[in-house]
Amino acid sequence: MPAGLAVIAVTYGLARYGFGLFLPQFRGEFGVTAATAGGIAAGSYLAYCLTALLAQRQVGRQRARTALWLAGGTAAVGSAVVASAPSAGVLAAGVLVAGSGAGAATPALVAAVTATVRPAVEQRAQAVVNSGTGAGVVAGGLLVLAAPGLWRWAWAGFAVLALAATWAADRRTAWAQVGRHEDGDDDRSGLPLGPLARPLVAAVLGGAGCAAVWTFGRDLLARDGGLPDSTTGLLWCVLGAGGLAGGLSGDLVGRAGLRRAWAGAAALATAAVLLLAALPGAAVPAGLALAAFGCAFVVLSGVLLAWGAHRVPAAAPQAAAVLFVGLTVGQAAGALVLGVVADRAGAPAAFVVAAVLLVGAALAAEPRTRVSAAATPGSRRR
Repeated sequence: MPAGLAVIAVTYGLARYGFGLFLPQFRGEFGVTAATAGGIAAGSYLAYCLTALLAQRQVGRQRARTALWLAGGTAAVGSAVVASAPSAGVLAAGVLVAGSGAGAATPALVAAVTATVRPAVEQRAQAVVNSGTGAGVVAGGLLVLAAPGLWRWAWAGFAVLALAATWAADRRTAWAQVGRHEDGDDDRSGLPLGPLARPLVAAVLGGAGCAAVWTFGRDLLARDGGLPDSTTGLLWCVLGAGGLAGGLSGDLVGRAGLRRAWAGAAALATAAVLLLAALPGAAVPAGLALAAFGCAFVVLSGVLLAWGAHRVPAAAPQAAAVLFVGLTVGQAAGALVLGVVADRAGAPAAFVVAAVLLVGAALAAEPRTRVSAAATPGSRRR
């Protein structure tokens, strides 16, 4: 599903996480403070949650194609608003709409992959599509390297890419197969939350800790570390490349089990955040930290896909939407709190707080050690 990977790349890696990438430019253009940046990011994350919940209902009613276009359409419209923003208020509105598109992308594409690929390779395909975040981050970093001052043209390009990727994914999905392999009623919007309680807690804590890098990472390197735009842009590419490596999360869960995969990825993210806090001005350690974080974050989100399918195997797309909402609620809260901490005590202190949150996420790992064959996403279609 290369087209599905492209949708994730533009909705997550560019339209959603592009705010953190271009934050130094936004601060220079509009005078945005760290606390204000945290508020804008939090608003974007909350908009993501609303869109994800709407998409969950659409997928539950066999309208995954509608959810896909909701993802691409909002990412495109929001990116166009950012590109033309005359003020900080309009910028914030554009970021909010652009970031919301990713909320519909995950449940729509989980359903699309399930309907389109063979059961034997579905878990791997889900993880590869999910790793599109890394591809988008690499593309954003390359844009900053090539033309750091042309951020408006970059966001205009995001709008075009969002529509093109969505159209391609739509054309390549076997929509007629969506829902044919599920049992029970067509409307699965009333997903039971009890089985998802533990992964929800883990997702919220993980999202809160990861918000430090996605919202303030490049700003930390530029302002506290004193690194030039060319270096921070290259380091953002390294972050994205690490995210592409996280596409192996499907195989990792199969080999190590949910508990080890989640706890290990959260521990790796913790170490990366602490290294960034300690050495923001050292390019090589920062690069190692960002590569590790990128890989860890995509593994965490990939494990959430498998975790949801493990807990609620009959409704994996809806479970994915709920857990990604939890991840994003954590990111919203983390962006707000860490922005205030950064303004009052400095960005390195905010990153230390983020590391503590990630330790909490690691401790919330699944108690079972391995996913059974009956719980994998592909088993729903047998």
